[in-house]
Amino acid sequence: MINFLSIIAVGFFLGMRHATDPDHVIAVTTIVSRQRNLVRAALTGIFWGVGHTLTIFVVGTAIILFDVVIPARIGLSMEFSVGLMLIVLGVMNIGSFFRSVRSISFPRQEESEIVHRNPHSHDEHVHSNVHSHSSELHSRASHHTSLTWLDRTFGRTGLYQAVRPLIVGLVHGLAGSAAVALLILTTIRNPHWAIVYLLVFGAGTIGGMMLITMSIASAFKLFGGRDEKFSHRLGLASGVVSLAFGVLLAYQIGFANGLFTGHPQWTPR
Repeated sequence: MINFLSIIAVGFFLGMRHATDPDHVIAVTTIVSRQRNLVRAALTGIFWGVGHTLTIFVVGTAIILFDVVIPARIGLSMEFSVGLMLIVLGVMNIGSFFRSVRSISFPRQEESEIVHRNPHSHDEHVHSNVHSHSSELHSRASHHTSLTWLDRTFGRTGLYQAVRPLIVGLVHGLAGSAAVALLILTTIRNPHWAIVYLLVFGAGTIGGMMLITMSIASAFKLFGGRDEKFSHRLGLASGVVSLAFGVLLAYQIGFANGLFTGHPQWTPR
């Protein structure tokens, strides 16, 4: 009984610590950088944690029960996918920043309505018709200020808000699943308890990420809530950090660790 409780406690707290890994925090920061609702931010962390737990549970269970050995190139590819994902998230945030800057400039143009006079003659009288292009400016502004095609199409749906962090969590779990499973095998010999540990570890990761996303959203709300421009700059900063970290990670895995060379070297971590 004591051993079982110790497994539960250690697994949960290690899962919470695992949620604080730099690549995890950077990824969820890009997602919640424009989120000011703490409940939605918490749900973002929960869905990320669920995706992360699903991948770790599936891959980890296969390693524990069936002694599955992951080749070095496949393991590096799983970690390389995290770098690519961070690059994509960073580019999306940077693109959103420039679109938001454009959206601020268009309304100012709409305030000064552009008026044209088109003179034309009927018989011996000359008339001048007056018309404006404010509606045209409005339509152009609404076109250019949309964030991304996905955000514009699905951004308000609950499914999209859940799927996005879920996919990010799945990718992160794919990269770390082998390391977690191998660590368990060195300490827990009973496969059933090892699987229980995976679930408890996942629960700790979900709880830890929920706290992290709520903290990030609170910070963005505190520092960017009163100044829209500053809020946009925070989003830009998170995108730049994500892009830079993703490029660095992709280079390290692709070339330093040999994914794209003839001698791949992979140590699960």
